[in-house]
Amino acid sequence: MNGKFTIKDNNIHRGSERAILHVDMNNFFASVECMLDTTLRDKAVAVCGSVEERHGIVLAKNYRAKAYGVKTGEAVWQAKQKCAGLVTVPPHYDRYARFAKLAREIYSRYTDMIEPYGMDECWLDVTGSALMGSGYEIAEEIRRTVKEELGLTVSAGVSFNKVFAKLGSDLKKPDAVTCITRENFREQIWNLPAGELLGVGPATGRTLAKFGIMTIGDLAKAPDEFLQRRLGICGLRLKLCANGMDNSSVLAAESEYPIKSVGHGTTTLQDLENGAQVRCVMLELVQDISSRLAESGKKACSVAIAIRDNNLDWEQHQCPLPMPTRSPSCLAETAWHLFEAKYRIRRPIRSVSVRAINLVDEDIPMQVDFFTDFERIEKREALDRTVELLRGRFGRNIIRSAVLFGDIHMPAHNGVPAVTI
Repeated sequence: MNGKFTIKDNNIHRGSERAILHVDMNNFFASVECMLDTTLRDKAVAVCGSVEERHGIVLAKNYRAKAYGVKTGEAVWQAKQKCAGLVTVPPHYDRYARFAKLAREIYSRYTDMIEPYGMDECWLDVTGSALMGSGYEIAEEIRRTVKEELGLTVSAGVSFNKVFAKLGSDLKKPDAVTCITRENFREQIWNLPAGELLGVGPATGRTLAKFGIMTIGDLAKAPDEFLQRRLGICGLRLKLCANGMDNSSVLAAESEYPIKSVGHGTTTLQDLENGAQVRCVMLELVQDISSRLAESGKKACSVAIAIRDNNLDWEQHQCPLPMPTRSPSCLAETAWHLFEAKYRIRRPIRSVSVRAINLVDEDIPMQVDFFTDFERIEKREALDRTVELLRGRFGRNIIRSAVLFGDIHMPAHNGVPAVTI
C-alpha cells in the first residue's frame, strides 16, 4: 500500500513516481439541476443568478447550451440572444453541497488524501492505493461509479503531479479520463496556450504574450532572468510547473489550510456613477473582511481591488499597506486611494471587490520608525476591537459608519443603522 509508482501509458507501475488524480464534475450546477428535474434533460439549461439583484449572469450551463455559445460569466440577456430557447433556473447551493459531499465519499473509498479545489473539483493522491489498481484504473472506476450512483459525469486527469493532473482533467470533457505522463507531457501539453496552465491568469497571460510567450512550451523554455524580472518568484514557479517539476502535496481534507487572503465583493443594485459611491461600497465590504481577519488572527500587508463595469470588463490592482492591519477604515482608505490612482471611470461600475492579501499573524513584530504615529494607530485598533466586540454581541449593524447611513446600492442593505460612527 505504501509503494511508489511510475505512470507509463495508461498504467502506474512500481517505481519512483506519484499517482495524482484531479477529478472535475462536469457542468456541476447545471448537471445536478438536469438530473433532479427530468424535464430539463433535453433542453438547453443555464443556472443563473438573480436578475432582480443584478447577479443575472450564467453560473453554469449544460452542453446543449454550450453548443449555442452560451458562456459561464456572461449576462443572462446575452445568453438568451444566443439561445432563444434557453431555460434558466436559480442556483440551489444546498443541493450542490450535498452531491459534492456524496462524490467525495466515493473518492474516499480509494484514498484519504483528498484535497478539494472548489465545490466540484478535488485532487486525490492514490500513490498508496496499488491494491485497488493503477491510477488510470482508479480514475476510470471513479468515473463509472459517480455516473452509476449519482447520475453525474466527471472528467479526471491522471499524472505525476497536481498541476498536470488538473490540466489532464480539462483536456477531455465530458465523462473522460486523460493521462499525462513524464514521458509524453511535452508532446501532450507544450503546444497548448500558456493560459491553460494552472496559475497563469488573464493578466499573467497578457504579460507573457507581449513578449512572445504564447504556449506552455514557450514558458517552459523562457529564461529565468526574464521571468523573474517580469513576474517575480511566481514566474520561476510557473516555469517549474511547465517543466513538470511541481512537487506540491495533496493535502488531506482534515489538513489546516493556510489562509492566503480574505475578500468580499458585490454586484450593486444600480450602476455606480461616481467615485463617492464606490467609496461607500468599499467601506461596507471591508466591515466583513475585518471581522473575518479578526476571527483568523490575521492582519493584511496589502490590499487588492477588482472593478467590473457595466460592459463586464474587469480591472484588478493591488498595493501595499503602510503597516500590517485589519482596521476597516485603513483597508477602505487604501482601497479607495488605489481606485483613484489606477481606475478612471469610463463606464458605470457594476461590481466592486476588495481583498486583504499577503496576510501575517496578528502578533507579528513590527519595525517602528520615527515618522509613524503609533499611538494614534494603537488607539484606532483599540476602537476597532471594541466595535468588533459590540457587533459580535448585538449584530453587525449595531454600529456603522455615518457615510453608510443612506442607500449604497448594495443587496440586502439594511438601511438606517442603530448607531453611527
